[in-house]
Amino acid sequence: MKLIENNLEKHRYKFEKGGKLEKWAPLYRAADTIMFWTSERTKSAPHVRDALDLKRFMMMVIVALIPATVFGIYNIGYQHYVAMGESFSFIDALGFGLVKFLPIVIVSYAVGGFWEVLFAIIRKHDINEGFLVTGILFPLTLPATIPLWQVAVAISFGVVLGKEVFGGTGMNILNPALTARAFVFFAYPARISGDKVWTAVDMAKDKVVDGFSGATPLLVASNTPGGQSAIHNVTGTTYGDFSWINMFYGLIPGSIGETSTLAILIGALILIITGVGSWRIIVSVYAGGFLMAFLMNIFAGPQSTGMFTLPAHFHLVMGGFSFGAVFMATDPVSASQTYRGKWVYGFMIGALAILIRTVNPAYPEGMMLAILFMNIFSPLIDHYIIKANINRRLSRATQ
Repeated sequence: MKLIENNLEKHRYKFEKGGKLEKWAPLYRAADTIMFWTSERTKSAPHVRDALDLKRFMMMVIVALIPATVFGIYNIGYQHYVAMGESFSFIDALGFGLVKFLPIVIVSYAVGGFWEVLFAIIRKHDINEGFLVTGILFPLTLPATIPLWQVAVAISFGVVLGKEVFGGTGMNILNPALTARAFVFFAYPARISGDKVWTAVDMAKDKVVDGFSGATPLLVASNTPGGQSAIHNVTGTTYGDFSWINMFYGLIPGSIGETSTLAILIGALILIITGVGSWRIIVSVYAGGFLMAFLMNIFAGPQSTGMFTLPAHFHLVMGGFSFGAVFMATDPVSASQTYRGKWVYGFMIGALAILIRTVNPAYPEGMMLAILFMNIFSPLIDHYIIKANINRRLSRATQ
């Protein structure tokens, strides 16, 4: 490492202002600051002394994602071998999952990283560490069967139109990973919805077991016609063991990183303890979702669709609800910044997600659209929270 550090210092002058490689300075600084402490120091006020900079902030999110990522990789293999009706070991499932997952992550980082570097060079800015999180968050919201070219197109859309056009990291109004996910859903719906996309098997070639279905619990519930019990269909054996506890653990078909609520909550604990993620947003998302689902149960009629009758606690472990609550809604850039605003922002995300699930049969998920919608309104929420606080203090001062 000392040799690398010495070589970087030796050639530093070439990348400084006036050097022949000046335009490539963002790449040089990225390599320098990732591997070593920067030698640059603040020379004028204000001085902020804190061990948590942007790079370490983003790395802590990646650490929190490890449980959901590892479980997601294992679940890819688990679902494959169950569909094939073959016996397998933990290593077999993990190995198969890695083969399917790694190409998706590599494409996400390579293509998204290309756009990050290109915009940094054009703007003569440093390469932002924000993409370290976006590059892994986006693959975790996808099924293992997603074509790699669609990953490339979607991450390009998410990075360029979801972030860079607004000025880069810290300036975007929408979560870039969710923007990319929304693009995939609306541009290529056949590859990200239905009962044939969640399990890594080739239905035409692989000999799957009789009666196998790749449907997710959320899809089963949304397809339940009026007058029938969604909970009966979800927990029955026709589609698989979709009991609440099994969905909480995550051994079900679904997007790579979204199936295990347990793994996601471990990540939430890491974010909360380190102060990286807002516990107010996480708690309020769950509260809003539970309350809205409970209200849907109350107002459900005899001919209401299955989603209206699904118990509230089932909604919280289905689809991308938990993953969105912990890792997407808490995005420090696109979320509300005030304490009271975080409560309103999170509560509305949870409530809207369940509302979309129940009243819109064409879109059974809801979480993605709810977060993107509230991303747009978070500045307005903060504006009125701050305005109310100013008016309250002014009224006390004039009494």
